[in-house]
Amino acid sequence: MTTTDTLPGAAELAAFTLAAQHPATHDWLDRAARLGHLTDEHEFDLQLATDLDLAARRAEFLNAGPAAPAYLNRWVTVSADLHAMLSIRFEGLDVTKPFVDISVTSRPVTRADLPALADAARVYAAFHPPRLRVWSAAPLNDWADLDPDRRVLAAPVADLRGHPVPDGLTLTPTPDTSRHADAQAAYDAVDAAHPHHPHEARLLSAEDLQECIDAGTMFDVHWRGEWAGYAGTLAHPQLGLDAQVVQELLLAPHARGHGLGAALSTLLVRHLPDPAQVLSGTIHGRNRGALTAAARAGRRDVGGWWWAPLP
Repeated sequence: MTTTDTLPGAAELAAFTLAAQHPATHDWLDRAARLGHLTDEHEFDLQLATDLDLAARRAEFLNAGPAAPAYLNRWVTVSADLHAMLSIRFEGLDVTKPFVDISVTSRPVTRADLPALADAARVYAAFHPPRLRVWSAAPLNDWADLDPDRRVLAAPVADLRGHPVPDGLTLTPTPDTSRHADAQAAYDAVDAAHPHHPHEARLLSAEDLQECIDAGTMFDVHWRGEWAGYAGTLAHPQLGLDAQVVQELLLAPHARGHGLGAALSTLLVRHLPDPAQVLSGTIHGRNRGALTAAARAGRRDVGGWWWAPLP
């Protein structure tokens, strides 16, 4: 593994990223528009690779030990036919939980590339990261020996509106954040029943809830006349797609167990303004209930991230 002197431009990184996406998604947005979104995203990768002032601010804020240059992204030669953009990250900005993120690769990654990628991750040895995170459009069960992180489940809004919705389940625009405490109690109930759940999903903050309300894309769920949760999105690109990205799909305890999860996505897309957009969102790879509900609603698993241990 070597660190290369010549960084690709953002447009070239975008082309690499697009090549790594699930084939089904290539028909969901004009190629030029999607490359434009991805190019904008990778401008920040390049800034993280070159801006020492930004690296110094990260070093000061995180205070993880190494000096500022250690925080720079690295474009490395992994093998004869593979280059990768690596970065040092911290789960939840917790400096005790470092990991190496692979944000771009010059071709799609295969399972056989993981030893070489782990070797490349040694550029961040000063942080003692125990694992790296890598994206692939491969199905969830393809790398069953690795721990999954989040999966992206998506589909065009127009394709999702025709699924059935049970009687008594409705959405209305969320007027304010007054039900946030009720939503937290709903999460707490699930967490109590399923101890692994806090690692897989968390309620959005009151501030983020207000942002969705202001955007007009957060809705109160009603089931048989009672408040029963939230369903909402924010519009921004995801995987370069023009997306409404799910921020919350929540059912209160009294509405759980009735097979309503899939119908939340159906109702939600019926309330979204642009049928040409994609409904997209991430679900933890071990959250089988949420994955199943999304699939029943017509959303497709188009890839996700895996965790690989570092020696």
